[in-house]
Amino acid sequence: MVAFERKQNNGEWSEKELSTLLAALGAAIAPGTGRTWETGMTEKGDPQFYLLGPLPDQASELCVSRIAGRYILEDGSGRLLFEHRNLDLVGLHAKAAIPSTSWLMVRAITLWCAVRNTIHEKVEPLLVEGEELLVQFVPQLSAFA
Repeated sequence: MVAFERKQNNGEWSEKELSTLLAALGAAIAPGTGRTWETGMTEKGDPQFYLLGPLPDQASELCVSRIAGRYILEDGSGRLLFEHRNLDLVGLHAKAAIPSTSWLMVRAITLWCAVRNTIHEKVEPLLVEGEELLVQFVPQLSAFA
């Protein structure tokens, strides 16, 4: 008896493929990140895997498609990041392509930079002027001592 490989249903991911993708993107899909994943199909019925960002937008951050036995990795804008027949390699590239900084951290850094810039532009000139006044009046104040 000869065991033949079953022909894969073209429009669906196999359990092995899904587990490979989920293992590679496990840290990105962790509960604290707010990210989720979803599957879909191309116009021609080829399977796609989407990594979705946090609510409320849930914008697509990554997409993996299987077309004619090749796995295609694209970013959220549809730019090609990597293409190969080995899903494990595509998973490694997908893991590396995920931004590791959370949106909350990005907003905190942006706020810090805005506060620092405001202090630099508004408060520092006042301090410099105050120092200049102090330099001018200290000799006169020492005459009273």
